[in-house]
Amino acid sequence: MEIRGSVPPDPVTTAGGRPVTDGPVAPPPYPDTGNGGPAGVPAPPAVPAPPLCEGVWRFTAPALESSVPQARHGVRDLLARRGVPLDEDTLHGLLLIVSELVTNAVKHAALLSPEIGVEVSVGAGWVRVAVEDGHPYRPKALVTDEENTGGRGLLLVKSVTREAGGSCDVQHTASGGKVVWAALPFGPRGPAAPG
Repeated sequence: MEIRGSVPPDPVTTAGGRPVTDGPVAPPPYPDTGNGGPAGVPAPPAVPAPPLCEGVWRFTAPALESSVPQARHGVRDLLARRGVPLDEDTLHGLLLIVSELVTNAVKHAALLSPEIGVEVSVGAGWVRVAVEDGHPYRPKALVTDEENTGGRGLLLVKSVTREAGGSCDVQHTASGGKVVWAALPFGPRGPAAPG
């Protein structure tokens, strides 16, 4: 005897005809029918969803010393919530860079820029942090001696960035201020970070 048409599902199966189990059940390979697709039609290729960790986030903070640890903690928490797969060394270096860039903005730009912007961008295999202020002065990493301690922060940013295989720079903004940024690669040899 041959049965044609639809048959009501057995009470111990799901609507798709799969048996009910105690654990999670993988979705069927062909979502429309629940049985692998019509005869002779292969299941469509799976399209990977974009990683949740990729994106751009921006926040502002007053140009005060108390903003330095707040920015560092904010960036760390954001990266953790988004599941950015940074190893300990890369995370430590990135947070050190955030601290130095925000400190520089607070110390040298607060007079003309009472508020600073911090931006975190994550792409496939790279993370970029940028600090923006309204001061037009383009900082330079200075060679320091025992009497002049200025400039060590940017030397440290350059060193950490270079050691991680990343890049850093300063760019002027349309409003007359500047953005100081650093981008670090992470994971297995991802694409080059944007400039």
